[in-house]
Amino acid sequence: MGDVSFHALIDRVRPEADPVEYARLVTLARQRGPDARDQLASVLVETERPLWAREIAAFALGSAGDRRAFETLVFLLNYRDPVCCASAARALELLRDPRTARAAAALATNELRTAYALHPVRLLTALRAPESVPTLINVLQRLLIGPLHYWPIAEACVQGLGALGDKRAIAVLDAAAEHHRLSPAAKAARARIPG
Repeated sequence: MGDVSFHALIDRVRPEADPVEYARLVTLARQRGPDARDQLASVLVETERPLWAREIAAFALGSAGDRRAFETLVFLLNYRDPVCCASAARALELLRDPRTARAAAALATNELRTAYALHPVRLLTALRAPESVPTLINVLQRLLIGPLHYWPIAEACVQGLGALGDKRAIAVLDAAAEHHRLSPAAKAARARIPG
């Protein structure tokens, strides 16, 4: 498994991990065969497994396209640690499960979890799913109504809408351009949309 995100993940969790179990899980993750995937999937359902072990197993399975990782990866995408969220988003992008966009949209639009919406927003952009543009518009409109406490998330919406290039985003991008901190990104995103 040569993914840069996987190497970053295993380097990040190594200090807290049990060395023997860590070595076993990393070896299984690199093997990628059916037996290795079955052993990794068992980590996700065993009780009292530490988060680092579940994270390695879920990332490895997701990267291999094994849908048994889906629920754990969605949980990790909504976790309080942004680095953990970023690795889960990468694995979900590689997993290509049709449920991913709907789950990311639900997380991005949850007003109680706005502080953790950055990686779901970025994932929706990467997926280019039918849910992507409406969700990013919805989130950005909501953020523009109040004080921009979450401007990095608003900026991610702006950038995502520019990357997706959908004309439905024109009005909200024009509104975002009125905000000082978002203006450069909104104007750049608007310029990427024809018409």
